[in-house]
This record gives sequence, C-alpha cells and structure tokens, in this order.
Amino acid sequence: MVGTLFIVSTPIGNLEDITFRAIRTLKDASTIAAEDTRRTKKLCTHYGIGTPLTSYHDFNKEEKTPVFLQRLQEGEHIALVSDAGTPLISDPGFFLVREALAAKIPVVPIPGPSAVLAALVASGFPPDAFTFEGFVPRKSGARLQLFKRLDNEGRTTILFETPHRLRSTLEVLQETMGDRTLVVARELTKLHEEILRGTAQELLESKLTKGVKGEVTIVIEGKPGKKRKASQSQPSEC
Repeated sequence: MVGTLFIVSTPIGNLEDITFRAIRTLKDASTIAAEDTRRTKKLCTHYGIGTPLTSYHDFNKEEKTPVFLQRLQEGEHIALVSDAGTPLISDPGFFLVREALAAKIPVVPIPGPSAVLAALVASGFPPDAFTFEGFVPRKSGARLQLFKRLDNEGRTTILFETPHRLRSTLEVLQETMGDRTLVVARELTKLHEEILRGTAQELLESKLTKGVKGEVTIVIEGKPGKKRKASQSQPSEC
C-alpha cells in the first residue's frame, strides 16, 4: 500500500497559529521535507515533534524527488512544509506534488496559515475575486511591465516583496497606478506586525520604507470602475 504526501501549512510567525491536525500529521509522518530544516526544527522543538527532517528546496528538488517517490511507493508518509505558511505558494513544493500525482500517490492538504489570505482579509478590498502574482520581479523592466499589466486589473491583487526592494516597487506603483489605494502588510502575526494603507506616494512618505525588515505582502485595490472577473461557479467554502 502506498503512502501519502501531506502538504502541511505551518505558522507564518506566531507559533500558536498551527492546527492540532498539523501537529499530529508532523508527528506521525516518516519524514518531514522542509525548505529550510533550521527553521522547521525550531517549530518541531517547540511542539515536541521528533520526526526526522530533510531538506527539499530549489537546488535539490530534482535529486530528492525520486527518493521521496520511492519511499512513498513503499508505504511511508511524508509531510512537506515550507519555511512558513502554506507550501507551494512561491516555494519549490509544486515540483514534488506534480510528480507524486503523476505516480498515483495520494496528496492530502493540511490547511492553515497563509500570508496571502491574511493580508487579503485585513485589506478591506473585495475578497470575492482576487489574483496572486507571487514575488515582484527583481529586474526593473519586468517590474514595470507587471504593474502596467495590473493597472487594468479589476480584481484585488496580492504580491510578495522583499524589504530592500519595497521602496523601488512603491515608486513604480506610483508611476503606473497613481492614486490607487494599496495595503502593505509587514511581519504578519509577529510581534512587530504592521498593516499600512494609502496611496503609493503616501506610503513612500511614511516610516514604512525607512529600515523596513521582515516579509512584506502588498495588496492592490482593483481598478475602480473595472468589472471584476469573479468565478461563475456557485459560492463555496474556502
């Protein structure tokens, strides 16, 4: 009988945000595949989880994936975690999930924290139709093209950005979107959590871009008057 690949969401900051089911799954798994074993070890130590840890990241995914698939086919259960939050969201876990599904191995999500959804629900922007664009491109040309495209987007848009590029990204947003309202969420669920709202210009003039640290999530209001392309399916839980 084959094992199961569990996609386990872990806290994005506050360790109390993990679910009972996630803790049980991590304890019961044969192995925990972690993007950074050092970060995951802190979580495991806090909750008394003694399951062996092994690394799984962009630089070893092609080497490690066949090993994991063999172990899963032999009946072991593997828990996949990211550095923080829900795996596969801007991390290498998708490669393993895709290969596991192709090999007819069960994949089970263990839902939990997500910076994307946390920032969305705190933004005050319509949550019924939104788009997630991942990390803002590093190169200035690609960044400019992205925001020119998003300028006509009617849905709420969510992106990740690094602290040291936040100012340059806000400058491009000011250039392309003018007075559109934004939300910048920093260090969500952590001690120094900060959620600021305003135009790109207002945020540039605030204390936010002066020595900012920690993970940053940007939420952009959909273009006013632009019809949002909501799903045509019946409402459901999410």
